[in-house]
Amino acid sequence: METKENTIFENYFKDFSKYDELLTADMTIKPDWKSLLDNLLKIGSKELASKQSEIDWLLAENGVTYNVYNDPNGLNRPWNLNIIPFIIQQKEWRLVEKGIQQRSELLNLILKDIYGERKLLKEGIVPPEVLYAHRGFLRACDKIQYKTAKQLSIHAVDLARGPDGRMWVVNDRTQAPSGMGYALENRLSNSRVIPELFDNINVKQPSKFFKDFNQLLLSAVPENKSNPTIVILTPGPHNETYFEHAYLSNFLGYPLVKGNDLVVRNGKVWVKSLKGLKQVHVILRRVDDAFMDPLELREDSYLGVAGLLEVVRQQNVAIVNPIGSGVLENPGLIPFMENICKYFLDEKLILPQIASWWCGQEKERNHVFDNLTSFVVKKIDRSQRENIIFCEFLSKKELKKLKKDILTNPNQYVAQEKIYFSTAPNFVNEKLEPRKILCRTFSIAKGDGYSVMPGGLVRVAAEREKLFVSNQRGGTSKDFWVVGEQKENQLQLYSWNKTFPNNIISINDVPSNTAENLFWSGRYVARTLLTARYIRMVLNQMTNTQFNSKYQPNSESLNILYHSITTITSTFPGFFDEEKGDDMLKDPLKEIISVVIDETRIGSFAQSLQSFNGSYFTLRNLWSKDMWRVFDSIDKIWKNFKTEENYSVYAMTKFFDKIITRLIAFMALTEESIMVRQGLLLYFIGLQLEEASITIEKFRALVVVNHDEDLEYEILESLLSSHESLNIYRYSYKSYLSLENVLKLLLLDNEYTRSFSYQITRLQKDINKLPNNGLNNEPTVCQINIDKALSLIENITLEAILEVDEKSKIRLKLDTLLSELSDLFHVTSMAISDTYFNHSQQQKQLVNRNITN
Repeated sequence: METKENTIFENYFKDFSKYDELLTADMTIKPDWKSLLDNLLKIGSKELASKQSEIDWLLAENGVTYNVYNDPNGLNRPWNLNIIPFIIQQKEWRLVEKGIQQRSELLNLILKDIYGERKLLKEGIVPPEVLYAHRGFLRACDKIQYKTAKQLSIHAVDLARGPDGRMWVVNDRTQAPSGMGYALENRLSNSRVIPELFDNINVKQPSKFFKDFNQLLLSAVPENKSNPTIVILTPGPHNETYFEHAYLSNFLGYPLVKGNDLVVRNGKVWVKSLKGLKQVHVILRRVDDAFMDPLELREDSYLGVAGLLEVVRQQNVAIVNPIGSGVLENPGLIPFMENICKYFLDEKLILPQIASWWCGQEKERNHVFDNLTSFVVKKIDRSQRENIIFCEFLSKKELKKLKKDILTNPNQYVAQEKIYFSTAPNFVNEKLEPRKILCRTFSIAKGDGYSVMPGGLVRVAAEREKLFVSNQRGGTSKDFWVVGEQKENQLQLYSWNKTFPNNIISINDVPSNTAENLFWSGRYVARTLLTARYIRMVLNQMTNTQFNSKYQPNSESLNILYHSITTITSTFPGFFDEEKGDDMLKDPLKEIISVVIDETRIGSFAQSLQSFNGSYFTLRNLWSKDMWRVFDSIDKIWKNFKTEENYSVYAMTKFFDKIITRLIAFMALTEESIMVRQGLLLYFIGLQLEEASITIEKFRALVVVNHDEDLEYEILESLLSSHESLNIYRYSYKSYLSLENVLKLLLLDNEYTRSFSYQITRLQKDINKLPNNGLNNEPTVCQINIDKALSLIENITLEAILEVDEKSKIRLKLDTLLSELSDLFHVTSMAISDTYFNHSQQQKQLVNRNITN
C-alpha cells in the first residue's frame, strides 16, 4: 500500500550523492530531520504544493525581486523560495558559530594589517603579489585610521558541507555583503504561509541579530552625536539586489540614497536635502569599493561621492564596511589562512577551507599542472565576474591554453580542490528531490567580538544535477533553520534603540534625489493616466460614429480628435504629417497604435508608462505592499497587451479600461503610503503641474479654433469626456453644451478639483510649503511664476477669451492666455529642478589611478 512517505520520497533515493543532509550513509533518515519530516507528511504533498504556490504568489505580490543582468524575462525577476527549509542542529551550529566568529576576527586583523603595518608581508607569511595583484587592494586606503572597535563590521561567509561531514568555508564576502534582507524575508514568508511547518520545532529567531545590526550602525557614529544621520547608499534600481537595499531602508528606517544625493564640503559628508545640506555620520554602503570615490578611485564612477576618502581619513564619517575591504574577498589568501591564524591568534582554524594552491609559487604551480583536471581554477580577483574554470570538462587544447595563461600571469590564479556540495531536500512537483546547496550566514561586529545570525540564506541549484549554486544562474533559496532545545516565541519583535532617533522630521530633510523622483513620479503618473484617458476617449468616439473596418474618415470631429492626439502627446509630426496626411486619416488606427505601443517614440503612451515605471521603482523603499501589487498588475496587463496579434479599437479600449483603473488605484495608494514630510508634497506638485499642462494642450487643440455649432457640440462633449467631467457638467448646468459653461467649469471653477483654476491654486499652496533657501526669505522663482499664472486666471474675463477673430476664426486672447500659462509652467518646472534637484557636480580625479587592469 502506498503511503504519504513513499509518495513524497519517490525518486529521492536515486543517484544518491556523496553527502545528503537528510540521509545517513546507509540511507536512513537522520534524527535531526525527523520532526520536520513528520510535519511535512502530516501536511501532505497536495497541501504542500498549494502552500508553495501561495509562497510564490506572496513573494511576487510583495515585490521581492532579484535582478539578473541581461535577463530576457526582464530586470525584476521574482525571488524564489522553496518551502522546505534547511536544518542544522544548535549543537553543531555552536561550533560553526564559533568558527565564523574566529574567521571574522581574523579577517578584521588582516584588514587592519594590510592597510597598516603590513606585518604579514614583512614576516613573509603572505607573498606581496597575493595582495598587490588583487584589484581590491586600494593604495588610497593606506594608513587610514578608524574609531570603531572593529574595522570589519559585516562579514558574510558561504558554507558547504565538506567531504568530512563538517561545514567548510567556500567564500568570504566583505565588500558590501548581500542576503541579509532576503534571509529575513524568507523567514517571514514561511512563518506567514505555513506556520504548521514549525510545529514542535524550536527554530532560533534572528530578531536579536537585527537589533545588534542596528546598534552596530549607531555605534559607528564618529562623534558624540545625539541624533546622527545614517543612510544606506545604493547603486540604484538596476543593481541585482536593489530590492534588499530598499527592504533594509524600510525595515531599519534609514534613508536610501544614491551617490549624487551626497556631497563633500568642509571635510564632511552631507546629504543634499530640500532645505540644504545635512551632515551624514554613517553610510551603510551597497556600492563596491572602486566606485566609492571618483576623485581617488574610479574616475568614471557616478555611484560614489567625490572626496569621500578624505572625509574618512579625517574620521568625520564611518563607512560600513570600510572602503578597501574587498581585498579580503581574495581566494589567493586561502592557502595562507592557517598560518595567518597561527600568527595573529595562535590558534588553528576552527572551520576547514577548500584546499587551495596559489599559482604564484613554483612548487604549488607544478602540483597544479600535474593534477590540473582535478582542480577548479579561478582568478584571485573576481571583481569583474571572471568565470570559474572546471578543468575536468576542458579539452586537451583548452587545458594547454589554460596552462599558458597561468604561466603568463601566475600571480593571478588559484587552483582549488573540487568539493561536492551536499544535497538537501527540495520540494518539486509534489515530491522531494535532492539539490545541491550553499549556505550563507552573517556576522557583525559587537563590542569586542562578533554576533552571528542564527541561520541565514540557503541557495539551491536550479536542477537536480547542476553543479552551480547561484541565483544569477537560476537557483532558488531556502529558509535556514538553526534548531535548538529551548522554545522561542514565534512572534519576532524588531524594535530599535530609541535613544538615537534618525527620522526625517520635516519636508526640509528629504534627500533631494528622493524629492526629484517623487516630483517626476507625479508628472509621469499624471501623463500616463491622462494620455490613456484621452486616447480611450478618441477610441470611444470612433466606435460611437460607427467607425468602419475600412478606416474611412467619416466625421470632421474625428479628424480634429486625431490631430489633437498628436498635439497632446507631442508625437509630431503624427497626424500633421503633410506628406502622409490623407493616408493617415484613411487609416488612423495605424498611427494611434504607434502612439500607444511604440516605446521608442517620444511622447507615446508606451514611453510615458516606461518613465512611470522607472521613476516609481527608484522609490521602492517608500512603497506599501499594496502599491507593489497594483504596480505589478499594471506591468502584467501591459506585457499581455503587447502580445496581442490584433490591435483593434475594441482591444485597445478594453486595455485602457484596465490600465486606467489601476493607475487611479496606484495614485490613491501613493497618497496613503507616503507622508507629506517624506516628500509627498513634491509628488503633488509634479502631478498638478502635469495635469495643468495637459489641460492647456487640450484647450489649445480643441477650443482655440472656432467651429460651427454642431461640430463645437461634438468637440466639447469629447473634451468633457476626456476630462472625466461630462456628468459633473450635466449636474452643474443641466443645459445644452456651450463653450462658455465648459470654460467656467474646466478653466475657472475654484471649487472643482479638476478645473485649471483649482490646480493652479493647489500648486501655489504646495510650492509655498517648499523650503525657501533665498536671502531674506524673498519669493523663489517658483513662487513668482506660479503667482503670475494664478493672477492671469483671476484677471481674465469670459467675454475676452470667448472673443473670435473674424479673419482667422481663432480665439486669439484665449490662445495668448494658454501660451503664457504654458511658458510659466515650463519656467516653474525648471526653477523647481534648479533650486531643489541640482545634483550636477563635475568630478575630476586628483591623481591617476588605474585599478581596472
